[in-house]
Amino acid sequence: MLNVEQLRRFRVPEAQDVCDPRGAILYALGVGAGLEAIDEQHLIFERDLAVLPTMALVLGTPGFWPMAPELGWDWPRILHGEQTLKLFRPLELGQLVNGRIEIIGLADKGVGKPALVRAKRVLTTPTDRLIAEMEEVWVLRDAGGFGGARDLDGSEPVVMPERPTDAFLDLPTASNQAMLYRLTGDRNPLHIDQGTAQAAGFDRPILHGLATMGLVGRALTHLCCDGDPASLTEMRVRFTAPVWPGETVRTEVWRRGDEISFRASVPDRNRIVIDGGHARIGGFKEERDALK
Repeated sequence: MLNVEQLRRFRVPEAQDVCDPRGAILYALGVGAGLEAIDEQHLIFERDLAVLPTMALVLGTPGFWPMAPELGWDWPRILHGEQTLKLFRPLELGQLVNGRIEIIGLADKGVGKPALVRAKRVLTTPTDRLIAEMEEVWVLRDAGGFGGARDLDGSEPVVMPERPTDAFLDLPTASNQAMLYRLTGDRNPLHIDQGTAQAAGFDRPILHGLATMGLVGRALTHLCCDGDPASLTEMRVRFTAPVWPGETVRTEVWRRGDEISFRASVPDRNRIVIDGGHARIGGFKEERDALK
């Protein structure tokens, strides 16, 4: 059962990062850039290098903070349930960023059922200019029963359109994709160690949810942004199943102007891995123009 008082006393360490070319290239490789015939040299070559907006997900974070011993969580059995990302200005190469994480919500699904923990992360410049806001929901299996509210506050789930998709794109992952992605900061052994994966109820190590989200972000840039990653300014996802490294992920989109609904699946298993996806493109035009 979740120890609420222990959680309230816990403070996630603040972190500082630099969005440098090496980190941007490593992140792009970690989310599968360069594995497909699509030209993505601008993501993996320092000449005219572009930064994927989803790189904000790995900046200004101390890593997989639910592993902190002070929390006492059964971290191998924690699942990443939801993730949002909203950028207020483009990520810039050479940019120094500060990250702060705050626990903002708890929910209790009942005795023997999950507890839900929502955290908010804010990225700012050293002069406190807002760069990005993110929210994440962690599902702590069998940790309910502490007597909290049953549901988290927040936005209503995205309802997917019933009409046929406007477009889709299949992108592969590599068999060592999780091994590579963990170098961006999330060193959870679940994604590399067979024993930890089996203790969590999986046959073998799974791909990080945020790696899948980054891959889908790449798909959105190709499907909706003419390959320009700076056009993608918001994403919201609900993780519904893991991806095994080496699988191909299909991203399907429904577009209405600058608003995009999307879903991701593994066709070979007929399994949806991200559902209720929502994205926005074309934001912060003035800031983007100022960088030219």
